[in-house]
Amino acid sequence: MYIFETYIFTDTINWKLIEKHMKDMLRVALSISKGKIAPSTILRKLGTYSRKNKLYLAFRELGRAVRTIFLLDYLSNEELRKTVRAATINSEEWNAFINWIAFGGEGVITENLRDEQRKIIKYNHLVANLTILHNVHSMTNIFNDLQNEGYDITEEIVSNFAPYRNGHLNRFGKIKLQFDRIPEPLVNDIDFHVITDN
Repeated sequence: MYIFETYIFTDTINWKLIEKHMKDMLRVALSISKGKIAPSTILRKLGTYSRKNKLYLAFRELGRAVRTIFLLDYLSNEELRKTVRAATINSEEWNAFINWIAFGGEGVITENLRDEQRKIIKYNHLVANLTILHNVHSMTNIFNDLQNEGYDITEEIVSNFAPYRNGHLNRFGKIKLQFDRIPEPLVNDIDFHVITDN
């Protein structure tokens, strides 16, 4: 525990500053929640001369308190650590997948126009999501086929698979477009068999 006290918990929260500006902080929160002011506008205003802005300092202290509470929960709660780790891995897999999809230019957007940058990002995400839909559809069919062949496919087994696979995809090959082909219907679910002990 000495290591955490030395390197993580190095300062104390200024609760008096939070208490003093609580009414103003609640006003800001209500204005944002009711849509009267954009969060970006507030951040811009608070960030201006932030060292002199008492409301900014109060929000910073509140943020430190929230982060400290979360950190203490994280250190003491194994389930929370598992959840955070799983979400982090999922996010990293998604980012790696969209980088793989956008293979040209090593992920660098060379356009200077904001609208063009947004288009590139949205088109990349569209292709990535369509590829994931294809993967999920294929995986669902395979799992159902395996079950029909007598294999025991459980939710725990399926949870170890992710739709970010790309080994079967050829980004550089020729794609034959078949506009007259009617796609097979999507399978909505895996038919998990209920196993009973005899």
